[in-house]
Amino acid sequence: MRKLFAAAVIAILAGAVGARAQEVSQAEKDRALQYLESTKKNIEEATKGLSEAQWNFKPGPDRWSVAQVMEHIAAAEDFLRGLIQEQVMKAPADPSRDLKKTDDAVLAMVPDRSHKAQAPEPLVPTNRFGSPDGSMKHFVESRATTEQYLKTTNGLRDHAIDSPLGMKLDGYEFVLLIAAHSERHTKQIMEVKADPNFPKN
Repeated sequence: MRKLFAAAVIAILAGAVGARAQEVSQAEKDRALQYLESTKKNIEEATKGLSEAQWNFKPGPDRWSVAQVMEHIAAAEDFLRGLIQEQVMKAPADPSRDLKKTDDAVLAMVPDRSHKAQAPEPLVPTNRFGSPDGSMKHFVESRATTEQYLKTTNGLRDHAIDSPLGMKLDGYEFVLLIAAHSERHTKQIMEVKADPNFPKN
């Protein structure tokens, strides 16, 4: 009897954990895809028609040009998606997390330019794509890969790792972070363009 009871408890607990590790809903996928698409469009619009002088203008010696920001965005897309594939999806689940609260925190915190952050060494601009056009081309192709990954990957909620935000994020939340990161740096591009010394043409 005791063994049967123990087995029942284990089954209930296993079911509870399984229920917490839910699959990404279609509504959640649609939300993330729309965010990925809108942030891509905003980057394209923010950089459309820039001259070489405008691409390369730096507001200060320790500030990035639009070209450098664009390179960073493109490089980060690969870096963050690779993190999902190589680390997040191999990590255990964390059933204690509040998914909605964490989703909302990513969307609120990452684009907030009032909190400055130092780019990790692998994402510091080095002209790795050869030109602003090269950075944009790479970004558009990489964003398409991210969108396809979101559409076709199961179990994005089933794994979570520590993040720079000070909380554990699952695979879906890292996809939100990718889009939010590009929103953050689109704001940076607009800051550069708003500088009084930004070239007129």
